[in-house]
Amino acid sequence: MPILAQPGADPDLPPEAPATTLREKLVEAAVRRMTREGWGKVTMARLADDVGVSRQTVYNEIGTKTDLAEAMVLRELDRFLAGVTRSFDENPTDLIGALRDSARRVLKYARDNALLHAVVSATHGADTELLPLLTTHSESLLDAAKAVVGERVVDYRVDLPPERLQASIDMVVRLVLSHVMQPSGDPAETAEGIAWIAARVLR
Repeated sequence: MPILAQPGADPDLPPEAPATTLREKLVEAAVRRMTREGWGKVTMARLADDVGVSRQTVYNEIGTKTDLAEAMVLRELDRFLAGVTRSFDENPTDLIGALRDSARRVLKYARDNALLHAVVSATHGADTELLPLLTTHSESLLDAAKAVVGERVVDYRVDLPPERLQASIDMVVRLVLSHVMQPSGDPAETAEGIAWIAARVLR
């Protein structure tokens, strides 16, 4: 699976803000090293050298390597959700259009995303800490995505009781994530299918 683009290269998404805090710089350094050399080469000692701090400082700021993996995934999630926010901003009166455009942006970014490709590649070897953050242990990711979509959906007229609306949002988010992990075609075509399903449940 080729690595095509670094975060920030997609014109559908806003430019990535430069890292300012020590934590951001450490996570950014970890992403660079992983996409270049693989997860197995990401160590606290190497990150300390990359950023110019002590190894203990890295542990104090980040925690364990598992904590680092989660921070990397959540950092990238912020980029995905920026595209979702933009899609809703551009479709203020068309909920299905906003969901279609959100899915297209997310799937397009995922297709070209260096970190995501590195995560999937790492799980083919001995490094198995990363993929569960996108699959079996993806609660933080799902909760964040559902919160962003849920906050925007309330601006539209949807004739569903709250519990049905939440179930519908959960379904759409999980469906998009499944296509992120196992893409089945062109992002625009897949987004059309997701929008078709969403239109039938968000009535």
